[in-house]
Amino acid sequence: MADLRVVPQVTYDDVVVARGLLADVALRTPLLHSHVLSGVVGGPVHLKCENLQRSGSFKIRGAYVRIAGLTGDERRRGVVAASAGNHAQGVALASGLVGTAATVYMPRGAPLPKVAATRSYGAEVVFAGDTVDVALERAREHAERTGAVFIHPFDHADVIAGQGTIGLEIVEQLPEVGTIVMSLGGGGLAAGVALAVKSLRPGVRIVGVQAELAAAYPASLAAGHPVDVRPALTMADGIAVGRPGELPFELIHYLVDSVVTVTESEISRALVLCLERAKQVVEPAGVAGVAAILAHPEVFEPPVVAVLSGGNIDPLLLAKVLRHGLAAAGRYLTLRVPLADRPGALATLLSRLADLGTNVLDIVHQRLGMHPGEVEVQLQLETKGPLHSEDVLGSLRADGYKVVCA
Repeated sequence: MADLRVVPQVTYDDVVVARGLLADVALRTPLLHSHVLSGVVGGPVHLKCENLQRSGSFKIRGAYVRIAGLTGDERRRGVVAASAGNHAQGVALASGLVGTAATVYMPRGAPLPKVAATRSYGAEVVFAGDTVDVALERAREHAERTGAVFIHPFDHADVIAGQGTIGLEIVEQLPEVGTIVMSLGGGGLAAGVALAVKSLRPGVRIVGVQAELAAAYPASLAAGHPVDVRPALTMADGIAVGRPGELPFELIHYLVDSVVTVTESEISRALVLCLERAKQVVEPAGVAGVAAILAHPEVFEPPVVAVLSGGNIDPLLLAKVLRHGLAAAGRYLTLRVPLADRPGALATLLSRLADLGTNVLDIVHQRLGMHPGEVEVQLQLETKGPLHSEDVLGSLRADGYKVVCA
């Protein structure tokens, strides 16, 4: 076993203890082989399905270990947390199992299904501000005012140890694992998994993945210490953290082999792939590892395990992301086509599109700004993929249509 003494506040033995605490609490989530991702990498790829975990994400592991370790007096005072989703649900569920009261501060725009789930586990939900940062500030004020114990989402040894139990499971389920890739936000998940896995298999590569629009770790690793960034709006809000945790950063700095970023289009394509090919509902933050495999297959030495860290996605957001992902995958085609403003011109175009095997999803007539006797038709089409889209464009242009891709 590797001698890992870089962060004495949390050790491999702590992960083992955490596993014992979680024995009757957290599910041993399945490891599913992915044929399509294996083809991309050129070797076996498996999915660690923490989206199927209790409360819908890995967060119950760290939250339960942290709360179960409270003294009797601390439990009587209750706990408080801030989150827009997964941490809120993990803390709420863990508090109910341990028998302590929980208050969770959530931004006013938190998805209603996540709010409802947090309440259903028994927590009191308080709305504060429009961002998680504001909610976090209010939660800390609540802790100072009432004596409740603040449960940090990633910057605590117990939380890291709890998340590290995923690494123990992966090594047992796939002893020959070569690379593990997972989402990276504040760092609790990657730090815990890296600590557990490197202790048992020092040669396994650990890769963390951040959303390109909210990537604090590249700058922090370059500086050698956590630095602040201002995350832009990203669909992967669960990993949009402006500053790495101090404790996770130390572990990640020493133990994580690589940190890569992925775009919004890459995230949405990965979500569609998981839903369509693996039959797994995953939230954008939870699918970052798969997005990285699709975008950077050369980084990953098989056998590869991608951690699907959560599946708590609002159905409305799922619908939007699916449309975005289908467009990114070339399954939607948006066109502008000028037509003569005379009877039958539109019918002729639509008939041609039907012959080419496309499905018209939306159509808009535009006359303003056009020459007299001419209209512009804006079309959104469903195609069978990039090659089909190229064939449709080539055929329309060969027919004499002046097609512009929107």
